[in-house]
Amino acid sequence: MRASSIKNELEACASAVNEFLLSSLSGKPNELYHASSHYIRTGGKRLRPFMVVKSCELLGGGIKRSLPAAAAVELVHNFTLVHDDIMDNDEMRHGVATVHRQYGLPLAILGGDVLFSKAFEILSSEVKKAGVSDSAITEMTGKLANACTVICEGQVTDIDFASNTKFPSEVQYTDMIGKKTAKLFEVSCALGALAAPAPSERDVANLSMFGRNVGVAFQLVDDLIGAIGDPKVTGKAAGNDIREGKKTLPILLAIKRTKGANKEKIMRVFGSKTATSAEIKDAVRAVSDIGVDEDVRNSAREHMRRALASLEEYGDLPARRSLAFAADFIVGRSL
Repeated sequence: MRASSIKNELEACASAVNEFLLSSLSGKPNELYHASSHYIRTGGKRLRPFMVVKSCELLGGGIKRSLPAAAAVELVHNFTLVHDDIMDNDEMRHGVATVHRQYGLPLAILGGDVLFSKAFEILSSEVKKAGVSDSAITEMTGKLANACTVICEGQVTDIDFASNTKFPSEVQYTDMIGKKTAKLFEVSCALGALAAPAPSERDVANLSMFGRNVGVAFQLVDDLIGAIGDPKVTGKAAGNDIREGKKTLPILLAIKRTKGANKEKIMRVFGSKTATSAEIKDAVRAVSDIGVDEDVRNSAREHMRRALASLEEYGDLPARRSLAFAADFIVGRSL
């Protein structure tokens, strides 16, 4: 499969999901629905909905059966983004004003709540219209609700990391992102499987494991981009995560392994809102020189190996190739 082919698949899926989402997020008062759909209207790759759709296709379903579940997952994802930005007091997300900055804190909170409730409204009504059985819908609803709980647990753990003077271990950090980030990828694939005509428990387990490992790999690469990514490529400020004092894996590894002047350069910037551009540049170079890029990439690749192993029994089906190629895209993102 060529890169252009998977890009076309991603865009086609994103277009269908966006149309469904925007039709669902309309009503009165207008400002409430404008706030709730703010991030959706700015675009995005819709990787999680793509995982829903392709997991369903892998088991003999199609986008008609999986689209409502894909939309529900994306609504939950956007709900977490709105509330994360409020907690972090961020002003920008991917080049646009955050919801609470654009619409004010009360509307941002309520807009996020609408996203959350709409996700389950869609699961309880639109999924049934797509031909999915009541028993499957009940299981889907339970899994998505549990995922929301686990994501909250991961978020609190991340907050604890930030407030603690000690640095978490690699195992502790991986466990945290397994909850905060990977759980939604996991449930995306599970919901896609359950939307298929006749999934087995093994199918749901296999695809859940695929999604979980893809999600961990996704966050590891995201962490690498946040630490040493090129702003011209990523669209994010250089050394953003270092300056904000985020205890991500590449930063943990860098601080653990370096000594002397390089460590001083990193610690001078770590968590410092007043760090100069030159100091940030020096810190980014120090982290890069330690070689954490390859270590984090290797960890992400190991999770991808586990992800692909869980799909081995599905042979060379087109949907399996799409899932595998999308996973490769995630790990291979440029810095």
